[in-house]
Amino acid sequence: MKSISLLDLKKQYLSIKPEIKKSIDEVLTKGRFVLGDNVSKFEEEIARYCGTKYAVGVASGTDALELSLAALDIGRGDEVITTPYTFVATTETICKVGARPVFVDIDAKTFNIDPRKIERKINKKTKAIMPVHLYGQSCDMAPIMKLAGKYDLRVIEDTAQSIGAEYKGKKAGSFGDAGTFSFFPSKNLGAYGDGGMIVTKNKKVYDKLRILRSHGCQKKYHHLINGYNSRLDEIQAAILRVKLRYLDKWNDARNINADYYNVLFKDLAKQCVIPFKPKENKHVFYLYTIKASSRDKLSAYLKAKGISSAIYYPIPLHLQEVYKNLKYKKGSMPVSEKASKDILSLPMYPELTKIEQRRIVTEIANFYRKAAK
Repeated sequence: MKSISLLDLKKQYLSIKPEIKKSIDEVLTKGRFVLGDNVSKFEEEIARYCGTKYAVGVASGTDALELSLAALDIGRGDEVITTPYTFVATTETICKVGARPVFVDIDAKTFNIDPRKIERKINKKTKAIMPVHLYGQSCDMAPIMKLAGKYDLRVIEDTAQSIGAEYKGKKAGSFGDAGTFSFFPSKNLGAYGDGGMIVTKNKKVYDKLRILRSHGCQKKYHHLINGYNSRLDEIQAAILRVKLRYLDKWNDARNINADYYNVLFKDLAKQCVIPFKPKENKHVFYLYTIKASSRDKLSAYLKAKGISSAIYYPIPLHLQEVYKNLKYKKGSMPVSEKASKDILSLPMYPELTKIEQRRIVTEIANFYRKAAK
């Protein structure tokens, strides 16, 4: 029987192949490969899509985070509050600018940072909050922005997994001083290589980001500050401009697939907890992630049946070797630690078929039936 992958990028490519080939060919014909028309137009389109004034294309989602921190003057001696339940890029960029990540545990239902636990971690060194919109769903931004206003903190949204997600009718990434996006191929809006974007409403931040991404230059060979070499590739921008036109359609398809998963899992409610979606949120299901009893055994069983699954993330960041110096102990972030033992992400992409979904959930039911005997 044919295997089912976690993600199938070939199907998506084939559905838009003529447009993609045409867009790449146009770039090759023009011969401008760095910061050309496609980058500037894509920046305008992303800003408009997100409801912000400005956008700056950079080389990756990781660079988007680091440049945002630098543009907001966050550095040595500063602390940035964030979640331990995220990809390491979130925290390594904080460390790269010389600041210190301070972890706040997650909400057990959404897996996003728990706003109720943030205030107790704020002190004189706190400079910013970096919420991560995980799995395709926005954080609870109203209380986060309220705290930022109360303590004069910057907010950098890590929106790598959640382009198109909404909170109370407003796009994720558009709330804070900066919103960052990744166009890694697996993302809902994915390039055919690396790429990233920063959106902001602040003209000063925008101007500084443009200088930072090009070696600290405003004018060629006139260096104002120490910068970076981090520019979105012109070919990738051309590809992403094509794909952006389909993003909402693809995100809607992901929601349809998620709804169908929810129906299929009704008879497995005791063994599997389906994703929680608050009423004020529009989820875009970068991942369809369940809490599953006997998670590791289930994952191995699915693999043996030719069905891919993944664990995002098996070890919370506060327990990673690289952050030993922060002196967090096991048990200090209990919700994150529990989630890391239970969560399992199942195949999710717009082209996933109902037949494939039924097979996936049937095999999950078979696993629990056999385990009960």
